[in-house]
Amino acid sequence: MFNRLWLAAGAMGAGVLGLLGCDQQRIDALHEGLSTEADVRAQFGEPVTIWPEADGSRTLEYNRQPMGHQNYMITIGTDGTMSALRQVLTPSVFAQVQVGMGQEQVRRLLGQPAKRMSFALKQETDWDWRWIDPPAREMVFTVTFGPDGRVLRSGSSEKLPEGR
Repeated sequence: MFNRLWLAAGAMGAGVLGLLGCDQQRIDALHEGLSTEADVRAQFGEPVTIWPEADGSRTLEYNRQPMGHQNYMITIGTDGTMSALRQVLTPSVFAQVQVGMGQEQVRRLLGQPAKRMSFALKQETDWDWRWIDPPAREMVFTVTFGPDGRVLRSGSSEKLPEGR
């Protein structure tokens, strides 16, 4: 039984590492200012969401939650070429989440969360994103929204092992 658990854990870890490796290969195949939207879609597939930008460009969201630890935002300029590729689950992006922001603003900034939980008695909703604090510490960034859908607080904590 114990050996089976270790094998399952190892297989999951290998799967996550494989996904990371695949993403890095996909990223390495793309070049800002040269790669087209067709190139991005060939590497990453269909985006979860397409966000229109004020200048006419569009940002394609590629979500790796809940199993992965990244969310990618890839901007396609008005000329049809990729102008930016960002992994947004980082402390510098988390710092942009401010009290009073709406759910759509947070969703647009960080991408789709790994988990959403509502607490009826407190009238709060938590959204969680999994991320890695280098070199390999698994973390969870949580944003808590009030009943009006606005940010009350946010912060990161170390991910607890499953079953706790």
